[in-house]
Amino acid sequence: MKSTPATRRGKRVRPEMNVTPLVDVVLVLLIIFMVVAPMLEHAAPVDLPSIMNIDAERHGRTDPITVSLTRQGALYLEQEELAPDVLDRRLRDVHEKEPRRRIVLRGDRGVKYVEARRLFKRCQEIGFRGVSFIVGSRSEDAKLASRGAGH
Repeated sequence: MKSTPATRRGKRVRPEMNVTPLVDVVLVLLIIFMVVAPMLEHAAPVDLPSIMNIDAERHGRTDPITVSLTRQGALYLEQEELAPDVLDRRLRDVHEKEPRRRIVLRGDRGVKYVEARRLFKRCQEIGFRGVSFIVGSRSEDAKLASRGAGH
């Protein structure tokens, strides 16, 4: 058996992995994706216009009005509690002034659907086209249920 300098000293030869080619390949792929990705955009190149005079009021006429229905049947326009006939009058006034304005309905979980549907229909009869319901997410429902179960 022939002795080599490494075996004479009693040390074993340890294999080492050269990562330089791997890094080179990864960098080349990164550069390719950085160059190709913008070309994959399907939209036509357009220089969008900018505005010179920005409205001082950020909330425009298209901001929705919120109508809430509580479990007890109380009606609120934004934060103000109103009787049903007064609510109808106020909503008609708003619709006359701003016919494109949307309305958002919030109903308590305990409200019967038929009551919420009646309110929805009243809003449509007044003339609001954009009527929608606000609902909670399932994760919020689970959090509320767990809090209620613990008390």
